[in-house]
Amino acid sequence: MKVGVAGAGAVGCYFGGRLAEAGHDVTFLARGSHLSAMKKEGLFIKEESRGYVVEGNFTDDYRELAESDLLLFCVKSNDTKDMAQSLKAELKDTAYVMTLQNGVENEEFLSETFGEDRVLSAVTYVQAAVENPGVIRQQGRVKLVVGALSLVTNPSPFIDLFQEAGLDCVQSEQIMVRKWKKLMWNATFNPLSAVSGARVGEILEDKDLRRTAENICDEVITVASHSGIPGDAEAMAAQIFSRAEYAKQHQTSMLQDRLRGKPMEVEAMCGYLKRQGEMNGIETPAIQSIYSVLNFMNRKLRFKDESLHSKTNQH
Repeated sequence: MKVGVAGAGAVGCYFGGRLAEAGHDVTFLARGSHLSAMKKEGLFIKEESRGYVVEGNFTDDYRELAESDLLLFCVKSNDTKDMAQSLKAELKDTAYVMTLQNGVENEEFLSETFGEDRVLSAVTYVQAAVENPGVIRQQGRVKLVVGALSLVTNPSPFIDLFQEAGLDCVQSEQIMVRKWKKLMWNATFNPLSAVSGARVGEILEDKDLRRTAENICDEVITVASHSGIPGDAEAMAAQIFSRAEYAKQHQTSMLQDRLRGKPMEVEAMCGYLKRQGEMNGIETPAIQSIYSVLNFMNRKLRFKDESLHSKTNQH
């Protein structure tokens, strides 16, 4: 099968790399030093038990994804609309688009662009990071939960695809409920780790950070329940913190972005929940506070990038 990876960062490279290793024709859309390194040396994936080089087509040209049968959509949520519009004219009509992104809004944007029948959603459970340009480090368990947005779409061939590549992949009939549950975990730990610089274990072990995480978690669960996500609030909170115990060394994706000077997924992790709270008359002071800090940090980063770009153009 021809597979495209739109947004070949840690997650896209890992899952695309596993499919390439299994013999599929994979094209990775990337940019910058990461792209340069992969073009020169290939993609190196470091798992806990092994390391291997993945050969594939590494490019920054959207048109090279045109013949994909399956497109793994892995860009940061901030870039979803722009990337979808760029690919709409390029992808063949029979291609399926599978989002592996954070948050619960991307499915709506992708369905509007490509049609609901062509969009699949996946919840990824993976600890992966770009260790160096062209090098992905993965540790801990890996699992994919895949589901269709439309009743007429059959996700089974794609689940088989990942299973044949040796990945733990299962189907969910309620994929958006699963996505919400992952968002609840992410929103509890990602923004707080990005602001504090702390790994998940440090948040759990620091009294004040843990209390803040618990407050955020309570607000997220309240918003989720008003958005139709079923479950007992106390049990859901316990599950979120129980899962965190297994990811103590995890450096969240938002913290990775901050450390690399990249825009953070503030809207997907905080802004959406803040807006849903406002729509439903729910107070979210902890989410609002961390949202305002992270938005300010993102604006400073954009201003710095624009200033550097302006100075470069002047020269």
